[in-house]
Amino acid sequence: MAEVQLSFRRYGSTGHTVLLLHGLFGSAKNWHTQASALAGDFSACTVDLRNHGASPHCAHMDYPGMAADVLALMDRLGIEQTFLLGHSMGGKVAMQTALQAAARVRRLIVVDIAPRAYPRHHDEVLEAMQALDLSAHRTRQAVDAALRDSIPDERVRQFILTNLVRDSESGAFVWQLHLPGIVDNYDHLSAAPTGAPYDGPTLFIKGGASDYIQATDRDTIDALFPAAHAKVIVNAGHWPHAEKPQAFQKLVGDFLRADADAREPR
Repeated sequence: MAEVQLSFRRYGSTGHTVLLLHGLFGSAKNWHTQASALAGDFSACTVDLRNHGASPHCAHMDYPGMAADVLALMDRLGIEQTFLLGHSMGGKVAMQTALQAAARVRRLIVVDIAPRAYPRHHDEVLEAMQALDLSAHRTRQAVDAALRDSIPDERVRQFILTNLVRDSESGAFVWQLHLPGIVDNYDHLSAAPTGAPYDGPTLFIKGGASDYIQATDRDTIDALFPAAHAKVIVNAGHWPHAEKPQAFQKLVGDFLRADADAREPR
């Protein structure tokens, strides 16, 4: 599977590079607040993973291929080694990158996801997005209303709607993400990252109210990431970086600044 040229945005130009990877249905824009906070001490780079945001659409998605995309982006930007942070699906991409190219990852942060396979749990959302005739709706409010019955959770629905854009030629609404590619590859996205253990410094950040990381995951985490430790952000769910941004910023900043050479370029 050939690598794709990922879209990205850089924040700051001093200090070591931090790559930030979003989750399923997300985009680089999800990390604007956190990247802005990091930019004082680091060169933060938010990334659109394949089939998301402004990055290319592809028929195939799996973690080895998505990790190869990240490594190709690093090569393109001249980044020999990076701090790598990923949430949910992006956390699995970050783990896969560390597992298959350990020398390229200086420190790893995984946000509210474990290195294991998960059961399917986005089918209702995917079916609702596929079933909706976007051409029948002229306003964002109308699309929101049309999805309300099938996606009743307001927060989830608004997150999905961040993918709603206008076609540059027709002006009609379209999904910016590549929905068919995600649907066809969902089983790959549910799978676990694989590879040789990564023994670099690793931080798992768990939302205290989230069940994505469980006590039973500890053995697998220890086997693949022997230098890992975990922090819990209380009263936060699956999106602790959005729900408790200041607490999240402190955990991330403290962990990255613990690197003796963190302020050196790249």
